[in-house]
Amino acid sequence: MHEVLAVGAFIGLAIGDAMGAPLEGLPPRPVAVTEMSGGGVHDTLPGTYTDDTLQASALAATLVGCGGFDPNDFSRRLVRAYHTAPQFFGPTSRAVLDLIEGGVAPEAAARMVHEEKGGSRSNGSVMRGIPIGIFYPPEEVREVSLAASRVTHFDPAAGEASAFVNRMVSGLCRGEEAETAFDRALAACRDTELRELLGDYRAHPPEPSLDAVLATHCAVRVFMEAASFRDAVVGAINLGGDADTVGAIAGGLAGARFGYEAIPAAWLAALQDREELIDRARQLARASWP
Repeated sequence: MHEVLAVGAFIGLAIGDAMGAPLEGLPPRPVAVTEMSGGGVHDTLPGTYTDDTLQASALAATLVGCGGFDPNDFSRRLVRAYHTAPQFFGPTSRAVLDLIEGGVAPEAAARMVHEEKGGSRSNGSVMRGIPIGIFYPPEEVREVSLAASRVTHFDPAAGEASAFVNRMVSGLCRGEEAETAFDRALAACRDTELRELLGDYRAHPPEPSLDAVLATHCAVRVFMEAASFRDAVVGAINLGGDADTVGAIAGGLAGARFGYEAIPAAWLAALQDREELIDRARQLARASWP
């Protein structure tokens, strides 16, 4: 485990989230956004992060506090995070967390919402899952990712998408080159659609979608084609659409590849709760398995 890469992955997620937040739900701007900005549908201040970072931070706290993944602890932390900024949470997570708060067990709540809405393949469990990749070695990542996804997203494709990203992060944080981490994540992937999209990722246009599979392809493609942390985040957020989530995923991957020191200082300076997030990232890195 390389601490500078682990901290880079966690803070990279938060940076991508905050950079993308003002662009969420909007078409691409005529001039690319390259610095922290504000506004957008939530009228955020520059550096404000959303539920991507709130949920990832809750997951990191569970992993550190419990010495591994615990669905009940995680669901309690998610409910608390939800109450701090409910406006940022998507409809799947909101519906599930309302049920959990009412006493329904997490996986039962996720199944109920999945059946009621006719699906739960949205990207909420992908955007928050990167702490699993930091904490666990590659061979442990998939099963934990699926379990963590099922807390809110019953659809197995959402879990497989999360597992793909987390397997890449785990390998990158432990010294794998990007191509190696990608190839091994692809080999472990059990979702046919995701395997086909990513197996020839350049053949498909990047779609910054709310869909877990499409958002994962989008973020991974941008990351694999980026030459630096800055390139990955700027490329991801300026696609528009679900810009904060695609930015968070691409930023987490890029942080795991290029390290904390590759994050532009001006972006870090503007990040909300920067020191608290860095402390959490370091705690997670130091508690992680080799």
